[in-house]
Amino acid sequence: MSILNAEHSKVLLMKKVFFQGCSPELERGSTAIVEKCDGLPLALVCVAKFLLGENELTGSHCARVCHNLGHHMEKEADFTKLQQVLVNNYSSLSGYPLRTSLLYTSVFPNGRPIRRNTLIRRWLAEGYVQCQYKRSDLEVADENFRELIDRNIIRPIDASNNAKVKTCRTHGIMHEFMLHKSMSDNFITSLHDQNRSNFRHLFIQNHASGSTLSSNQRTSPASDDAAGSEKFRARSLTISGDAGEAASEFCRCELLRVLDLGECNDLEDSHLKDIHKLWHLKYLSLGGTISNLPKKIDKLHCLETLDLRKTKIEILPVEVIGLPHLAYLFGKFKFGKKDLRKSEIAEFSQRKSKLKSLAGFYADGNPGFLQLMAHMKELKKVKIWCESTGADNRGLPDISKAVQKFAQDGMDTTGIRSLSLNLGNTMGDFLGSIQEYCYLSSLKLHGQLSVLPQFVTSLCGLTELCLSSTNLMGHDLSNLRKLRYLLYLKLVEADLGSFTIDNGDFPSLRRLCLVVKMPILPAIKEGALPYLVSLQLLCKDLLDLSGMRIEFHDCLEEVALDSMVSARTAEMWETAAKKHPKRPKVVFLKRIDPSEPASAAKYVAADGPTREKCIVDSPQSGSRTYVEE
Repeated sequence: MSILNAEHSKVLLMKKVFFQGCSPELERGSTAIVEKCDGLPLALVCVAKFLLGENELTGSHCARVCHNLGHHMEKEADFTKLQQVLVNNYSSLSGYPLRTSLLYTSVFPNGRPIRRNTLIRRWLAEGYVQCQYKRSDLEVADENFRELIDRNIIRPIDASNNAKVKTCRTHGIMHEFMLHKSMSDNFITSLHDQNRSNFRHLFIQNHASGSTLSSNQRTSPASDDAAGSEKFRARSLTISGDAGEAASEFCRCELLRVLDLGECNDLEDSHLKDIHKLWHLKYLSLGGTISNLPKKIDKLHCLETLDLRKTKIEILPVEVIGLPHLAYLFGKFKFGKKDLRKSEIAEFSQRKSKLKSLAGFYADGNPGFLQLMAHMKELKKVKIWCESTGADNRGLPDISKAVQKFAQDGMDTTGIRSLSLNLGNTMGDFLGSIQEYCYLSSLKLHGQLSVLPQFVTSLCGLTELCLSSTNLMGHDLSNLRKLRYLLYLKLVEADLGSFTIDNGDFPSLRRLCLVVKMPILPAIKEGALPYLVSLQLLCKDLLDLSGMRIEFHDCLEEVALDSMVSARTAEMWETAAKKHPKRPKVVFLKRIDPSEPASAAKYVAADGPTREKCIVDSPQSGSRTYVEE
């Protein structure tokens, strides 16, 4: 069943419960219920039925019902049908590991977007993925995630360039059911639960700033120092919001495998001084209040994932890069040592680094990271920010050599090999020195180029390409047609100029995304892009169809437009889609931060075009005119 949007959900609830009218206070209180039901009609109907049995209904009462919804679903007869549906959904999952993986998602706050890769890496760290046959743990985890999406148990928010779901969240009502079940099974609970010592996973969500725990709720992780001290068996701790006193005590949870502090608002550098004692830790994420890592972090020998993307850390301690099991390192930092001796590089090489993702680091004239890259034999994904080092740009040849070595090392593989290169304020002409015949499956180039580097069009196996703010136009972009195996192409430019896609160009392309300022789109000839399934045209000033002929694309399933397009343009695209044999859906994407430049803009789904408008109907002609305000 399709879910309802917020407005239709509100209408349904009002119709079932507040048919005699609704005061502003009651309407405000019912908003939380609408959000929790998350557009599921059965959930809204069951809640409405329960509310009708109440003697006096107020906004505060609605809020309490919403807060205790998990308890009501289990105890109240009005929720029997909903409970059966949720239980059947859960029980029908194949095997204990998949059901456990689903329950694990309730450790995140309700409604919070969850990165697919973050969830999968946490599953792996917790040991909730059981390898089958000769497949890797990562393949099994990816399949489990896909099954939860396909069953509509967790909800996709947006898709990445290869059509995989990039971000998701649980349905509000399903989250409530899973959290209540997790607590009943001693699986997940709040750190402030008095019975927390028996639970495997702990969380803090929206803890009030500056508050303290009462004496019978204070966090007392495992310690043998004092008689009667509370012992924990928790394997993970996830903090969202303010941690309060728990920020200084989590290091006593000695069995932790996962410590997610990425959303913690009141964490300080001093709170990490004893983090090296968490010897079992495999996954560590830190938030925006952290500016330094303790040097003893090299004691975390089991650490596999270190996520510093939200931190203020600018210099990465040398000790981190030498962690023996570190596979995923995320952030934006410079190397912590100016010059590496040959003996140090040789020692690093002998350790056989396990790093698979290094995303990423500044290339600022310090060759540290670039020198070590050549000895990261398992490296599959790397992100580099170039930083000008003066008029001579003396560090650019080092970048070119490192990129070429990384790409050439992939020649003996057919797997994922991804490079993201942000040129910053340097010109990308130095990339012209990279020889042809390299292997990359994914390439992102951001920054000015005078010409398209020759190696790009000769890359073996390139299936994903993103060019942003390159200022390339016409002839250079036309050279991309040589990429016969390209599946995804994204161009983010102010103006694409005269760019034509002829019959026979991009014979494998399935997804085309154009983010442009000027509403001038490429001319796509009949017969071109025969396998195109998704067309994203993100330009708020798009004029009508802008010369696009979607009837040329027999496989088209989706057209995405900027939510700020005019109502007239939106209607014209919807009309064209209805005339198409496959009736592709027309979706609207909204910029999260309109002030960001197009190259950095992120989009989320919107219900429809959002530009303010008024509609004028002509009684004489029956026509409709849209006037933008």
